[in-house]
Amino acid sequence: MIGTRARALVRDALEGVHEQFLWNEIDLGDVPAHVAIIQDGNRRYAQCRGEAAPEGYHAGADTTEQVLSWCADLGVEELTLYAFSTENFDRPENQLNTLFDLIESKLREFADAEKIHERHVRVRAIGDVDRLPARVRDAVAYAEDRTRDHDQFTLNVALAYGGRAELLEAARTVARDVAAGELDPMDVDADEVERRLAGPTVRDVDLIVRTGGDERTSNFLPWHAAGNEAAVYFCAPYWPAFSKVDLLRGVRTYQAREESWRASRADRAAALVGAVGETSAVEAGAVVSRLRERLSGRAARAAEDALPEGGGGADPVGDGTG
Repeated sequence: MIGTRARALVRDALEGVHEQFLWNEIDLGDVPAHVAIIQDGNRRYAQCRGEAAPEGYHAGADTTEQVLSWCADLGVEELTLYAFSTENFDRPENQLNTLFDLIESKLREFADAEKIHERHVRVRAIGDVDRLPARVRDAVAYAEDRTRDHDQFTLNVALAYGGRAELLEAARTVARDVAAGELDPMDVDADEVERRLAGPTVRDVDLIVRTGGDERTSNFLPWHAAGNEAAVYFCAPYWPAFSKVDLLRGVRTYQAREESWRASRADRAAALVGAVGETSAVEAGAVVSRLRERLSGRAARAAEDALPEGGGGADPVGDGTG
C-alpha cells in the first residue's frame, strides 16, 4: 500500500501539473484588476483537524500572505480581504479577543514585512474601524502609515465591515445634507454616493472569491461588486486550504465570463446595427416615393441615386471610408 508520505508527494505533483496547466490557459493580459475574497472556513478547518478554532485562524492568516503574493504575481492591482464583518461582533468574547489579537499582530507584521515593501504594497482598512478595540485601531494606523507611500499594489482589509450598513450611512449623510440645504438633490450621483462610503476609495470589484463551500456574498462590497456585476467564484476548500490552483480557477471563471460578455455585446450590437439599417432602408424608400410624387422623373432618379446601395442605411461592417 502507498504510504502517507508517498500519497502526499503524488498529490503535490498532480497539483503542480494542474497549476501549470491553468497558468498556460489564463490570459495574463486580462486578469481582474480588483479581487475581493471572503475568507470562510477557518473554524471548520480546525475542527476537521481536531484543533481549536484559534489554530484555524492562524492557518488562515498564513494563507493570506500567500494569496497576496499570488495576486501580485498575476498582475492583480488591488486585493480586498473580508477579515471581520459587523456580524462577527455577535461572537463569544473569547473568540473576539482571539480574532482581535490575530488581526493586530498580522497588521503590524505586514507593515514591517520586507516583501510588503519590496512589492510596494499599500495596506488600508475599510469599514467602521472606530468600533474596534484601541489596540486594533492602533495597528491599523501603524500599517497604513508605514505603507502610505507605496503605489504598486493595494491591500484592503475589511474590518468591522458591513455592506448594507455602509450604504445606509451614505444615504443618511446625503439626506442630512439635502435637508440642510448643503446639497442639491440634482447633484446626487454615483460619484457623490461613493465619496460618502466608509473608508478610503475602493475601485470596482472584478472578481469575488468565497471559500468554504457557501454560495453567497454575505453583504460584501455591494456598491463596488454588484454595481460592477463582478464575476463570482465559489469554491469548496476552507480558507486555510485555499491554494494557487483555486485562485487560478477563479481568474479563469472571470475571464470566461468576460469573454462571454464580449460575445454577447457583439451579438447585441450586430442586431442593433441590422435593425437600424433595416429601418433606414424602409424610411429611405418612403422618402423616394414622396419625392417621385413631387419631382420630375430626372430629379427623382437623381435623389434615388444619392442613396446608399441597397436602399439606404450605413454598411453595418464598413469602416466609414467608402
